[in-house]
Amino acid sequence: MSHQLSEQEIVRRQKLDQLRALGIEPYPAAEFNVNVTAKDIKENYERDKTSYKAISIAGRFMGVRIMGKASFAELQDATGRIQLYVNRDEICPGEDKSLYNDVFKKLLDIGDYIGVEGYVFTTQVGEISIHVTSFKLLSKSLKPLPIVKVDAEGAAHDSVSDPEFRYRQRYADLVVNPGVKETFVKRTKMINSIRESLNNLGLLEVDTPVLQAIPGGAAARPFVTHHNALDVPFYLRIANELYLKRLIVGGFDGVYEFSRNFRNEGMDRTHNPEFTVLEFYVAYKDYEWMMTTCENMLEKVALALHDTTEVTVGEQKINFQTPFKRVTLYDAIKEHTGIDVSNMSEEELRDACRSMNVPCDKTMGRGKLIDQIFGEKCEGHYIQPTFITDYPVEMSPLTKKHRSKPGLVERFELMVNGKEIANAYSELNDPIDQRERFEEQVKLMERGDDEAMYIDHDFLRALEYGMPPTAGIGIGIDRLAMLMTNNVSIQDVLFFPQMRPEKQ
Repeated sequence: MSHQLSEQEIVRRQKLDQLRALGIEPYPAAEFNVNVTAKDIKENYERDKTSYKAISIAGRFMGVRIMGKASFAELQDATGRIQLYVNRDEICPGEDKSLYNDVFKKLLDIGDYIGVEGYVFTTQVGEISIHVTSFKLLSKSLKPLPIVKVDAEGAAHDSVSDPEFRYRQRYADLVVNPGVKETFVKRTKMINSIRESLNNLGLLEVDTPVLQAIPGGAAARPFVTHHNALDVPFYLRIANELYLKRLIVGGFDGVYEFSRNFRNEGMDRTHNPEFTVLEFYVAYKDYEWMMTTCENMLEKVALALHDTTEVTVGEQKINFQTPFKRVTLYDAIKEHTGIDVSNMSEEELRDACRSMNVPCDKTMGRGKLIDQIFGEKCEGHYIQPTFITDYPVEMSPLTKKHRSKPGLVERFELMVNGKEIANAYSELNDPIDQRERFEEQVKLMERGDDEAMYIDHDFLRALEYGMPPTAGIGIGIDRLAMLMTNNVSIQDVLFFPQMRPEKQ
């Protein structure tokens, strides 16, 4: 991408030439022996001073205060910042003082990577610092970082807050906004906690195809691509459900996958076209077992990240202590609208939507109309973790019919902070019933519903070999990460969210 160089960028390129003229390579060979981090020094130096007499550390040069023959500088590594003390006569013991006078004072810029050797000491004002005995330029930065001031307590001021910049140039955002890195560290801890729970249950982690001939397992509009060698269209997966169920048919008692899914739909604070979902399936279990398993797993995540089950999300305090509240879908709608939709026809539901100013159109069948009412009028009320249970059969083409409630299926969605976090079923394992449900979806597609499910004939063939009773769940990892890290936008928990192309 071509662009006009700023004045600062021109000056930095001139410094690059000056360094080479002095015989200093701005991008030297890769290895620099690092034996300590800023965090390690700050946490352990006072207790164990003898271990920090010959340290070697590397990171970004983040500013300097020059005082004649001596300077105080700041170095930032992956763990935080630490002060450097540099004395001209110590790093240049001979007659030639150019390494200090020319390189350190004039040719280093904020953002440059340097490596330093030395020993740790405490300044007269009590700041743990590194007394530098030698330093080396490891990588010259040609683009100035956004300026962020950090006070003595480590709090950032003038931090970069423009979302356009932060999401597009995440690499710079991570450098100048320390809290951003912490969000992603917590996200990984969250996934590790979930993985540990699933491994302890004896489930097997697997991989299934991202490129699929049939985009199945969910109601969503897919991305379409073309396979040149086979000369056929392929779809980026919208879900991995049908492949994981094939593995249950194949004899695995429990499988899980952290799945990158793709849905060609709108983007907002809770939707990104590329996102991560955890799905897992366990033979001989049902949705009641899955509710208990889900709430136990999320309680463990909260404790792993926060040492408490109570998590702050914006103005809310959300408590993940088990057990979570359980409400049926029809009861939820009745509670928040005063309307009993349980026996309404499609036309009656459409009239109800109009009376409540709930958006609807002629492509929507009975299930989608009920889903619209719940989404518009009820969902936002469920701040504390709540399982919404027992959905109408029309809303759930892959779900087993309820054992005691005609017209319903054994399904739940977990609502937290007014949003769906998880969706789970007692899985439909009757291949004849499944075929009929798929055919109903085709009729909806013909009416113009571009989110209706395709028929996956291979999946039906797999079911005909026999699938045991199975419980399955999908959990939105990005939305869960938003909750667990107190972020309001899904883009804040994705390293590189999708953006419009930059204007040239």
